[in-house]
Amino acid sequence: MHGLRNEGVSLAEGLAQRAADGGPDCDWVICPPFTLLAPVAEAVRDSSVALGGQDCHTASAGPHTGDISAVMLADLGCGYVILGHSERRENHGETSALVRAKAEIAVQAGLTPIICVGESESQRDAGKTLAVIEEQLSDSLPHGGSDLVVAYEPVWAIGTGRTAMAGDVEEAHAHLRGLLKVRLGDAAGEQVRLLYGGSVKPSNAAELLSVPDVDGALVGGASLKLDDFWAIGKACP
Repeated sequence: MHGLRNEGVSLAEGLAQRAADGGPDCDWVICPPFTLLAPVAEAVRDSSVALGGQDCHTASAGPHTGDISAVMLADLGCGYVILGHSERRENHGETSALVRAKAEIAVQAGLTPIICVGESESQRDAGKTLAVIEEQLSDSLPHGGSDLVVAYEPVWAIGTGRTAMAGDVEEAHAHLRGLLKVRLGDAAGEQVRLLYGGSVKPSNAAELLSVPDVDGALVGGASLKLDDFWAIGKACP
């Protein structure tokens, strides 16, 4: 929940221009607040920068004041939607079953869901990290299809300045990759992009993005500064 119209458009235009001028061999997706989707969509039109929403409802339409549907996002030019972010799970009590229902409606609308999983600090301290993310992933994945992205975001590392150690990230991502292969088959499970999210910044991006089975980053606060966001993209191997 950051940014007004001028700020959002300026960031989007700056990123689109840099991408057009050449840069890292990576895919850029930006997911601004709902109020900025329309102007940002215009700002990145005809560029290589893709657009996504931060959430969607489980229904395509209906009496759901304050919500937004996947087809509405697609209508604005979105290709992606973030689902099950830890802040949604914690602040809005979203369950993995709800995330799965949202993911299924998103896929029906032609969107690629970015499904987030991650453990809390207390769960990590109790040695339950792998069990927690396994349960979340299993219960959050839509039935059928492999056109999705999974983001591992340890809750204790989001916006705190703390970052998981490379070995911890490797262990979590290897576990998620194995689960995806079991669920989707080896070939399809290998193709799912696994992102790491949790205080990713220019100073640690290269190390994190070089970890096996880390295919990209789910960037939070650093995406609000164009130079920082660009530097993270440049760190892609």
